[in-house]
Amino acid sequence: MAIPALGLKTGVPGTDSLPRDLAVMQTFDRIEAAFPGGPLPAVVAIRADDVTSPAVSAAIAKLRADALASGAVRQPTQLDVSPDKRIARLALPLAGNGSDARSEHALTTLRDELITFRSLVIPIKAIVLNLLSVGAAYGVLVFLFQDGHGEQLLGFESTGAIRSWLPLFLFVILFGLSMDYHVFILSRIREAFDGGMSTEDAVAHGIKSTAGVVTSAAIVMVAVFSIFATLRAIEFKQMGVGLAVAVAVLVDATIVRAVLLPATMKLLGDWNWYLPRRLRRIPRIVHEPSLETH
Repeated sequence: MAIPALGLKTGVPGTDSLPRDLAVMQTFDRIEAAFPGGPLPAVVAIRADDVTSPAVSAAIAKLRADALASGAVRQPTQLDVSPDKRIARLALPLAGNGSDARSEHALTTLRDELITFRSLVIPIKAIVLNLLSVGAAYGVLVFLFQDGHGEQLLGFESTGAIRSWLPLFLFVILFGLSMDYHVFILSRIREAFDGGMSTEDAVAHGIKSTAGVVTSAAIVMVAVFSIFATLRAIEFKQMGVGLAVAVAVLVDATIVRAVLLPATMKLLGDWNWYLPRRLRRIPRIVHEPSLETH
């Protein structure tokens, strides 16, 4: 009886979930029949120094052509350009009605064709480093709460176990925060690398340019999460310690992000940007050179 649960899917209810004999739905159906429409299109945001330049225009045209050729996108596509020509908005209507399997497949196809850093090493390393942060949080929780070494410090009596819902809860929160830090830093590194810097110089530039933001964000989150560690309920103490005091955010924003990330990138050198030959057809995102005077 439980086997079908393996195929559980969730969704946001829409007009299809309402009884058709309702007066409001009968009116809706008549309007829909008289003025047929379609699902909201997927929106691709494009930023460059000049999105109307020949190189960017050619890349947008190729993206539009490839999307239409895949069958996942249908006409009419629409391109809007901001007045300063630095932002473009490409609307790609997806196949299907917006909530069926065909639309879901179309969205998956569109997302799977985008590889942000044109590398296989970068995402694999990101996952490994993020798992280190989560593992550190788990380890400190076991040491302080399960083994009871933090009883006097935090004012609790150990039950010899971690609350059953905490590991999954912490994994979701910590992995999301870690990936957010990681992508933010790597974006600056990739921009510098595409701008002509060596990998070593790009890593140094990326770390220095993001250090203030990452550190400030970590301090704020540690301050907020630490409040939970002062509550009387042991599960809230465990959550607060796992997220903040017990090095989860602290370790991620310092040791992992400021030490392990740049160290591994420097050791790997140009291997950071390794991409198999058969994947090199993926569109390249080229960052325009800075207009600053050096």
